[in-house]
Amino acid sequence: MTLKECYAALNGDYEEAMGRLRSERLVQKFVLKFLEDGSFELLCRSMEAGDLSEAFRAAHTIKGVCANMAFSALLKSSSQLTELLRGGTWGIRPRSCSSGLKWTMPRPRKPSRPSGRRPGDEE
Repeated sequence: MTLKECYAALNGDYEEAMGRLRSERLVQKFVLKFLEDGSFELLCRSMEAGDLSEAFRAAHTIKGVCANMAFSALLKSSSQLTELLRGGTWGIRPRSCSSGLKWTMPRPRKPSRPSGRRPGDEE
């Protein structure tokens, strides 16, 4: 799967991410860092513990990363969750955030170079 295909599968905006970071290598670097980020696990632990202040912080972090990386669909859902948690009141206590949920994304392939080209060659 290419990086552009990964963005399509996520309902993200590849062109927006490229416009912001200006390099597919940088976009890929930060997409892979997103997979390693502990904010989702923190969100789940905080929700299960009833710590809505910490859950808000984790949701807000996820929202910010999604905005910066142009993960449009994830931005929408993380924004909604952030607003539900804002102010430390939720109204309900979820049974489990993590039961059956995993923070998974398709891993993009490294971009291929046209044959005969070396890194640093002008296009």
